Amino acid sequence: MNALLADSTALLQAGIVAAIAIAAALAVHVALFALLRRVARLSWLASDAVVFARLRQPMRFAMVAIALSLAAEGEPLLAQVWGKLQPFVTPALLGWVAFALVKAFAEVLENRAVQTEDAIAVRSRRTRIAIVSRTIAFVIVFVTIALMLFAIPGVRNIGATLMASAGLAGLAIGAAAQPALKSLIAGMQIALTEPIRIDDYVVIEGESGRVEDIRMSYVVIRTADERRLIVPTTKFLDASFQNWTRVGGGITGAVVLPVMPGIAIAPLREAFLGLLATNKDWDRGTGALQVSEIRVDSVELKLVMSAHEPGALGRLRLAMREAMLEWLREHCPDALILHPAPSAPAASKSAPA
Repeated sequence: MNALLADSTALLQAGIVAAIAIAAALAVHVALFALLRRVARLSWLASDAVVFARLRQPMRFAMVAIALSLAAEGEPLLAQVWGKLQPFVTPALLGWVAFALVKAFAEVLENRAVQTEDAIAVRSRRTRIAIVSRTIAFVIVFVTIALMLFAIPGVRNIGATLMASAGLAGLAIGAAAQPALKSLIAGMQIALTEPIRIDDYVVIEGESGRVEDIRMSYVVIRTADERRLIVPTTKFLDASFQNWTRVGGGITGAVVLPVMPGIAIAPLREAFLGLLATNKDWDRGTGALQVSEIRVDSVELKLVMSAHEPGALGRLRLAMREAMLEWLREHCPDALILHPAPSAPAASKSAPA
């Protein structure tokens, strides 16, 4: 009876000590981050608030763990319980803090990148930041799980194997056999060589759209009709595809306009250039009316124009086709073909009519 009473007293004492330690840790955490928020408001760096916000949650649990470790030094029963949990809790909290730091710095760098005026530079930086931060985050999670496995005697060998394979040599050797490692290397290669970037406009396997996100194992492409294409990362390294926004200077497209033979071309060219100049989607780059084909019953005019991005080019081509047909109807109705004309090939390789 006395032993049971002693055990109950020891358990109650350990619980009280643990509760006091947790309460003290939470109080210190609240005070510390209240001070840090005030510092962030006074600081001219917007990155301070981002880092503090990311660290708030993991640091709360980390400070509780530190408080329990300190309290366990003077409380045997608490030390016995905490000693069994610490090998799992410590690497998990360290990994969580490191993960939060990586995400915080990635967010800070991305916010700074979007302030750059050069659109291509912004896309390049966002792509590198996204891929590198996710790679580091993957490694942190990988190492954290391996460290936690070290605490289990029965699976310690599995933890050692995972830690050994975390090295660059292990990644290089296992790339051919491990799809996850192959995707990891492919993601890093995309970040370094930049065949695609976030917000690039690409055409792959007959589908076109903007690169919405680049993950370690796949790329998300948003199409014009708001579908999402999930393409494996390795596809952009192993197969050919079109990248319409690889370089700056806008992109060029064309519209084919068939007219009757014998019509004066100069007035049509003047009308086209005048209508083109009034369209807000034209980037003031390429603008020309060319005779692309002559047949017995028709003359094909190629209306060449450029825009700063694919969406604007699509709107521009549709608007100019309609505007020229309306101009012909009002000012030169004799130019309109009133009978079916032979089918014509696509007007532009880069932007089919």
